[in-house]
Amino acid sequence: MGSFSMWHWLIVLVIVLLLFGRGKIPELMGDVAKGIKSFKKGMSDDDTPETPAKTVDHKADETK
Repeated sequence: MGSFSMWHWLIVLVIVLLLFGRGKIPELMGDVAKGIKSFKKGMSDDDTPETPAKTVDHKADETK
């Protein structure tokens, strides 16, 4: 029981190619990349405030 040999990895690669096909894997990786980009964009949008903070201007001649 050691690590996998080169033959094991080749068999796994052949099985993956048979299941998904050659064209499906790049599509899948492209979808993953789009998801990561959208997640990063969403995280950066949360950090920036959508509306500027409102401040109250006080008049100098205002008395209490």
